[in-house]
Amino acid sequence: MDERIESQQEENKMGVMPINKLLITMSLPIIISMLVQACYNIVDSIFVAQISENALTAVSLAFPAQNLLIAFAGGTAVGINALLARSLGEKNQEHANSVANHAIIIWITMSIIFAVIGVTCGRFFFSVQTTDQEILTLGIQYFSIVVGLSFGLFGQFTFERLLQATGRTVQTMITQGLGAIINIIFDPIFIFGLFGFPEMGVAGAALATVLGQIIACLLGIFINIKHNPDIQFSLKGFRPEWIIIKRIYAISIPSIIMQSIGSIMTYGMNIILIGFSTTATAVFGVYFKLQSFFFMPVFGLNNGLIPIVSYNYGARKKERMVGVIKLAMIYATGMMIIGIIAFETVPDVLFSFFNASEHMLSLGVPALRIIAIHFIFAGFGIVCSAVFQAVSKGTYSLIISLIRQLIVLLPAAFLLSLLGNVNLVWFAFPIAEIVSALCAFFFFKKVVRELDF
Repeated sequence: MDERIESQQEENKMGVMPINKLLITMSLPIIISMLVQACYNIVDSIFVAQISENALTAVSLAFPAQNLLIAFAGGTAVGINALLARSLGEKNQEHANSVANHAIIIWITMSIIFAVIGVTCGRFFFSVQTTDQEILTLGIQYFSIVVGLSFGLFGQFTFERLLQATGRTVQTMITQGLGAIINIIFDPIFIFGLFGFPEMGVAGAALATVLGQIIACLLGIFINIKHNPDIQFSLKGFRPEWIIIKRIYAISIPSIIMQSIGSIMTYGMNIILIGFSTTATAVFGVYFKLQSFFFMPVFGLNNGLIPIVSYNYGARKKERMVGVIKLAMIYATGMMIIGIIAFETVPDVLFSFFNASEHMLSLGVPALRIIAIHFIFAGFGIVCSAVFQAVSKGTYSLIISLIRQLIVLLPAAFLLSLLGNVNLVWFAFPIAEIVSALCAFFFFKKVVRELDF
């Protein structure tokens, strides 16, 4: 008996703590920090909307590029997170340290690549979407700063996922929360030129964003080095091993592609909607900011779920895996129901925060009410995607995302747009979500059956 207790004490909490308490302990700090991030995303657009509707449209058109950054940063971090957590579950400390060291090399490499993209690709990116000179100029300013200085974003994702993989989600909450707070504080200062700073407009919003990311990144580095004994960094004499990079990206690539598909989707939707008016595009941008307040907590839940499932998958504890997945689905569905209630009951109030004109309200209110239909199905699909990534079945997540955002959503939106009524375009979202949820259910049952322990 004493030996069993000693063994439990030596094992990471992800293998022994009661699953409901574990999921809450792992997820709640991330959920709180992501709610703060959602708030700063909304606040960022609220301030930009005070400049002009064209400024809001420019930032909305830039969203696919930001989403692409998050796809590469977040997708890569998913692979690092899952591989590191599995190594710890298998009690392979040397491999866990090697994964952490490779994470640093990957961070530096990706930062350099996107710095070049930020400097060279802004004009092309916006000129394909609009010919409005003011929107083009504002968009290029925003793009060059957010993409060109994205090393903070990549570092923030990397070092936060290292903390999450070792069960230190409270520290992750601190880094994400601080970055978001810095952004919120500096948004009005840089945008409107307060306290002696120059008035920078849209460029100020971009600068506030990257400053928050850089500070969060630096804090993440400090916490990992000083307060994360589960991994040890040592780049002295370190040589990258392609086998480890391959394992990371075997998990990451489906996630990167899946999230990149989101960029293609928003890019395509922007082109479809701008055919009706620039206001329709602005409405779509506002929707994405508002929905983040309800989706971000679900993604936070997923970030807590992935290392739990990965750890217990490595430890071959099927009962704990299945139990925590069921709990996650219940919580995710509850969060989505809150979103449905908000979008259906007070859409006009939500749009009023963005200095919405009567024309924007006439387009935005029905848009939110129609799109909200798909929330109830989205929670289930998001949790399923996290499970697939955690057990190295990321291809299933990719297929679901392809169905939801390319194979069904964009063609449906395009065909509905041909009817000449922009309100009909929004029905593409629930149509695509229902189809993808059915596919997610099929894959989930398949994964559960295939567990060989």
